[in-house]
Amino acid sequence: MKLILTQEVTGLGSPGDVVEVKDGYGRNYLVPRGLGIRWTRGAEKTIESIRASRDAKAVRDVDHAKQVKAKLEADTVNVRVNAGAGGRLFGSVTVADIAAAINESVTGDSVDKRTIVVANPIKSLGTHTVTVRVHEDVEATVDLNVVSA
Repeated sequence: MKLILTQEVTGLGSPGDVVEVKDGYGRNYLVPRGLGIRWTRGAEKTIESIRASRDAKAVRDVDHAKQVKAKLEADTVNVRVNAGAGGRLFGSVTVADIAAAINESVTGDSVDKRTIVVANPIKSLGTHTVTVRVHEDVEATVDLNVVSA
């Protein structure tokens, strides 16, 4: 089955890529979750708009990625969460929470939640580190300070 990816799928491709996948994987997983649409000649026209939006969001080149990395690593980002008396969180800190906190504190380029890599779930207050894939070749290590709201 031929699909046009609308979002990044790890190990498969980026938005706007035309990929060939097994029928069941496409029909039962990718299409229902909105990760891809069936390839047709009419849908082929949407590839350009998907790629244009991807390019607008993407970091321009390695030099720009290094500048963004320097901004991200410059200071600690505070993430406010609800916590109990013992400093234990109600749930865990999600990548969406981290992306929102980074976008609030760092001016300029925005960080997409799909580029954030959390090694272990963050379930306690204190200082933690996460990795942000700024570019294919550049990764930034961001220090998070998880504080009670």
